[in-house]
Amino acid sequence: MPKNVRIPTPLRKLTNNEETVAVDAVTVAEAIAELQSRFPGIQERLVDDQGQVRRFVNVYVNEEDIRFLQNQNTPLKDGDEISIIPAIAGG
Repeated sequence: MPKNVRIPTPLRKLTNNEETVAVDAVTVAEAIAELQSRFPGIQERLVDDQGQVRRFVNVYVNEEDIRFLQNQNTPLKDGDEISIIPAIAGG
């Protein structure tokens, strides 16, 4: 059973306007790599040159921030939902 990645509106131009993309990955890092192989250019929007999730991007697995789990090594189970949420700055 696949895992679903919810794509935020600003990145949907890279996914042919798909709101949800099914991936077959066992970690968050593999999910990002699969997105990159299917939608070139998306990875550079999510991770920096060192391969870390960018500061202004939040990634959740089933509503839990991966920064409080195992970051990109967070394991995925069948049916998990991954949400990519760009941080919103304000003042």
